[in-house]
Amino acid sequence: MQNKHLEHPEDTILSGDLTVLDWFTAEGDLSVKIDGAPAIVWGTDPATDSFFVGTKAVFNKKKIRIAHSHEEIDSFYEGEVATILHACFDCLPRHDGIVQGDFIGFGGSDEYRPNTITYKFGEVIDQDVIIAPHTLYATDGELKDAYTIMDMVDIEIFDDTERVKFVQPNAYILYDQPSFADVKEIVEFARQMSTACEFVQGKQLAELKKQLNAIIREGRPVTDEDSFDCDPNLIRLWLLVKSIKDDCLFLCRNDGPAAYVNGNRIDAEGYVMTNEFGMFKLVNREVFSYHNFNSGRFQCAA
Repeated sequence: MQNKHLEHPEDTILSGDLTVLDWFTAEGDLSVKIDGAPAIVWGTDPATDSFFVGTKAVFNKKKIRIAHSHEEIDSFYEGEVATILHACFDCLPRHDGIVQGDFIGFGGSDEYRPNTITYKFGEVIDQDVIIAPHTLYATDGELKDAYTIMDMVDIEIFDDTERVKFVQPNAYILYDQPSFADVKEIVEFARQMSTACEFVQGKQLAELKKQLNAIIREGRPVTDEDSFDCDPNLIRLWLLVKSIKDDCLFLCRNDGPAAYVNGNRIDAEGYVMTNEFGMFKLVNREVFSYHNFNSGRFQCAA
């Protein structure tokens, strides 16, 4: 399946899936979420054995938009997206596989705001385009059947070329910090707390997620005093798991470009952690998600 959406850890427990509690304390691979737009997919089309570029529309089941030439870019895309894809078609190195990344901008500056976050590099970027690759795909047939084979962490590092600046920051978790022991302790408390919760499914689950996002969009904290159509203990568990997520975020570090939201320095959009228990995102929803919800710019999935 395509890399369409990663869950916030706290949202996954609403249905009674407690896998994330094991995920919190298992070591794994960490990558930095880069807030670029639009999403760019490129590589070798297995159906034609030729180079292609496109947006996530290359994975569509019906209205498939895979561009193998500048002419096909113009027939499938328009406006700013077409301009970006033309540059990517000319500049991106040919790759035997299928890669997805986020577009950061065109070279010539040391500061970029592709979406919600402003990135400041230590020097002016000389290359034509700047891309943050993050996912590899494989398929047994056509691109519409592609599935994720790996996050890019420690797997595939793209070297900069004369025309492309690849942004792939190194990221790590401070497992040796005393506060990581506190995370483990709180996880066990969350596990005990879950036994007193009534979980939700289906439409009730979808509606509850909408309510939570609506509060975040308003810029106010979620509390167990808000009016939700569910067991109050479930909201208390959600808040506890969110606090565990926030503690883990505090332990994350990266060496990527400096990141800012509305002029305020932040660590990053967030991180993606992959281990034996799955892949989830660590994002400060009060900072990034709030601004992303209220951004007027075209956005990739947050």
